[in-house]
Amino acid sequence: MAPDPYREPTLRNPWPTPSLRDLFVLAWPMILGRAAQSVVGFTDAVLVAPLGPDALAATGNGALNVMAVFMLPLGVAFIVQSFAAQLSGQPDKARLRRYGWYGLGIALLAEAAALAMIPLAPWLLAHSDYTPTVRALMGDYMAIRLIGVGAAVGVEALANWFGGQGNTRVGLVASVLVMVLNVPLAWWLIHGGAGLPAMGVRGAALASVVASGAGFAYVAWAFARAGRGVQRAGWRWPEFRRVLRFGLPNGVNWFLEFGAFLFFIDVVFAGMGTAALAALMAVLQLNSIAFMPAFGLSNAGAIHVGQAIGGGAPDAVPSLVKRAVLVSCAWMGVVGVGYALAPRWLLGAFAPGVAVERAAFMAVAVPLLWVAVAWQLFDATTMAVSEALRAAGDTAWPMRVRIAVSWGFFVPVTLLTARMGGGPVGALGWVVAYMAALSVLMAWRFRGGAWRTMKMTEDDVVGG
Repeated sequence: MAPDPYREPTLRNPWPTPSLRDLFVLAWPMILGRAAQSVVGFTDAVLVAPLGPDALAATGNGALNVMAVFMLPLGVAFIVQSFAAQLSGQPDKARLRRYGWYGLGIALLAEAAALAMIPLAPWLLAHSDYTPTVRALMGDYMAIRLIGVGAAVGVEALANWFGGQGNTRVGLVASVLVMVLNVPLAWWLIHGGAGLPAMGVRGAALASVVASGAGFAYVAWAFARAGRGVQRAGWRWPEFRRVLRFGLPNGVNWFLEFGAFLFFIDVVFAGMGTAALAALMAVLQLNSIAFMPAFGLSNAGAIHVGQAIGGGAPDAVPSLVKRAVLVSCAWMGVVGVGYALAPRWLLGAFAPGVAVERAAFMAVAVPLLWVAVAWQLFDATTMAVSEALRAAGDTAWPMRVRIAVSWGFFVPVTLLTARMGGGPVGALGWVVAYMAALSVLMAWRFRGGAWRTMKMTEDDVVGG
């Protein structure tokens, strides 16, 4: 068999460095896909907002708590993209396909864990500082949403498998399908009609589960179709262990870092009252829409990084990362300007209808959105560099550092600020410091070059 041209030395067979246009061609389906995902959460919040601050707080926080359950398997599933990118230019298609199956194995494990969590949710909520009304609504919401965790992880796993090979359109179609189904279904189930009673926040949860199931059915069909003509190869435990070896640090990082942020919401902000909590949920929903395009750009840059490493051109990686940082920062800078210039207009869709409640909501939400302006560039830098490190297989060191900063710094200072009466703005201000610290540390790690020693697709795994 002739040698794979992608594995030839760089000087003899230069890896074709992708252009800025190539980055956007790869990124735009992910940008639209992530935006579609954000629309689902945004729509749920808007649809339940007329039911009052309790319903808005319960839906927003319920979704975040469910996300915490699948954050670990989701982080593990993202490593499938790194393997697919590095293997995409090699002739062994059966080996490449096996990593898609490993992603589905992760989704199956996630579903089992989520189902086991359902009876534990009421006990966990009983130890929170939410009001009894919010606690009851959140319990109903979470019990339903947890059923769909496996499907959501499965969508991400297979979308990342396709994305690592340069096909980001499968993930886009799945996300759009979920959005198109979720929005009208949520409206119908939340408010009732056509013989169905109004289900409130439970309707929002049920709509998400149904839509996620449809999205998974699509990516599973696309995966089956992509396997036509590919030689079948059974499950290989050494490869799956390799997926876990590189993926678990990424998943644990996502899980514990997200857990620190949940602590910030469930403990620090929950004790400041429903108005402050509802205002924070609105700001986070807006930020999720801004965040997803930047994440899409960063993810596209990471795919190029993985393909460059798999193509034997590691020296091309720094310029690819620099470009991803610049375009992500440019986007987040534009978002920050919008936050600063039109905060009331952006927050209007989340504001309660009652004048007194609306005034209380805006009094807290507008300053919080202004604070959010400050973390945009730090957030973009952290995303772009962290995704590049993940694509190269450098996941253990970022995990240790991010957990240390989140739990050793962010959680204590925000809790202390709240206990000393710092208020919502003071507490959220520490998010800016947290993002700034992460951006500096991730950039320092990348410049150190340890990512060059990672051998994801080799038998000898070096470094970590």
